Amino acid sequence: MKAFVEFNIELYKGNPYHVPGLVSDEMMTLDPLQNPAFDFCEAIYFLAYCDNKIVGRIAGIINHRANETWHQRYARFSFVDFIDDEAVSTALFEAVERWAIAKGMNGIQGPLGFTDLDHEGMLVWGFDRVGTMATAYSFPYYMEHLARLGYTKDQDWKEFAIQIPKEIPEKHRRISELVMKKYGLTIKKFRSTKEIWAYARRIFLLWNEAYKPLYGYSELSDKQIDYYVKMYIPMLKLDLITLVVRQADDAVVGLAITLPSLSAALQKAQGHLFPFGWLPLLKAMYGSNNRIVDLYIMGVSPEYQSKGVNALLFYDLIPTFNKYGFVYAESNPELELNNKVQAQWEDFDFQHIKTRRAFIKLLQA
Repeated sequence: MKAFVEFNIELYKGNPYHVPGLVSDEMMTLDPLQNPAFDFCEAIYFLAYCDNKIVGRIAGIINHRANETWHQRYARFSFVDFIDDEAVSTALFEAVERWAIAKGMNGIQGPLGFTDLDHEGMLVWGFDRVGTMATAYSFPYYMEHLARLGYTKDQDWKEFAIQIPKEIPEKHRRISELVMKKYGLTIKKFRSTKEIWAYARRIFLLWNEAYKPLYGYSELSDKQIDYYVKMYIPMLKLDLITLVVRQADDAVVGLAITLPSLSAALQKAQGHLFPFGWLPLLKAMYGSNNRIVDLYIMGVSPEYQSKGVNALLFYDLIPTFNKYGFVYAESNPELELNNKVQAQWEDFDFQHIKTRRAFIKLLQA
């Protein structure tokens, strides 16, 4: 399993745009004894060897809950990397397709993980841009191999770089003040980790509510929510978190979890916190030289979408971004057809910088 995870780091060694994940985190994700997604998922992992050297890897996943939600019988491929050799990619995909067929599946799509918090999509444009912690880099030849193997586009995501204005745009200020008054909303900030624990589960319940209609989404279970709360809450920078709550009942209706970019620090860590990988990560999180902030998780309750709550999130965050000296923000992947979320950048100086793609192939036994 460690060799499976570390092959990605080895393959991209020296690539200036690749951002490796932490080996320990990825091994935990793939471990049925640790990842609660295995309550309704099953998975298999393949390594390709040539002359006793690893030359490729792929994971096969069946998310039974997602299949029930979307009324389909699809497997997913994930954690896919390979050298530029047709024999290698063919062997990997044939192995995972045979497994999917044996499990009664009639299609395969990906790259998709166990949940939306895993890496999604294969980079198909923007290869000269550094990745983020939430995404996976891939060589341009990957998509050529998938096309040859019969995979076609299923869905695209776009990523954006957004220039952070020096002041809150007047339109955002006006809309935000109107929205708070009209709907009885207020901004919730935190001064201690203890305070945010009280809202942690509500954050992920809102995530479920906001993302449920989106491509491939698999609703998080209570066990998964507990798992992610313990994993993510301790690492957050409190003043870069903004919640919008309803004053009447303290319900969370909007959220933005943002983080200083950890890309450069993860490149230095090369997948390992120890002995010294923790140091660049600590500097990236709490130092004063980071100019990029990642918009890690953003969501608005369906009841309040298209009502200006997104403006309220930036109304709060823009002054904080400027306080830390951030110059621009990078969005997480946003579905190509999700016009509502992409419309929020129209009042900013923004640029489309990357595109990711989920591929699909129908299978025959």
